Amino acid sequence: IMKKILLAITLILGLGMIGKAQVVPAEPMDPNAPEMKFETEVLDYGTVKYDANGVREFKVKNVGKSPLTITSVQGQCGCTATTIDGKPGWPQEPILPGKSASIKVKYDTKRPGPFEKNVTITSNAKEPSKVVKIKGVVEAAPVAPATPATPDAH
Repeated sequence: IMKKILLAITLILGLGMIGKAQVVPAEPMDPNAPEMKFETEVLDYGTVKYDANGVREFKVKNVGKSPLTITSVQGQCGCTATTIDGKPGWPQEPILPGKSASIKVKYDTKRPGPFEKNVTITSNAKEPSKVVKIKGVVEAAPVAPATPATPDAH
């Protein structure tokens, strides 16, 4: 009898949990919402020289039906900047439907070796948080040629 009671309680609790697990959307999707379409979602730097220009651009087009506003662009770590020369690397004005813009990112090319970093773009698009990637390899720092020792002139 104890096993039957325990089984009944387990079933009731299990069904109660399943009922709570249903996902209810917070708000319906706006069919006219802006939508970002990228030329590429992975920017490959290839192999770059140590301390080379690390600025690259993601090309994005608004394929939605209302203006696209990018509110922030965030690099995965301090080695990936989204502010170029003190200014945001993304458009501050809304991108109108059918129009394109660039989102600039800068990788610190004083960090030799392979890299792959995420960049998160936050906007008012259907997909409000979009992750794109940058990747590549930074060559080792050049070794300064050794200067031959000059004999002391006595």
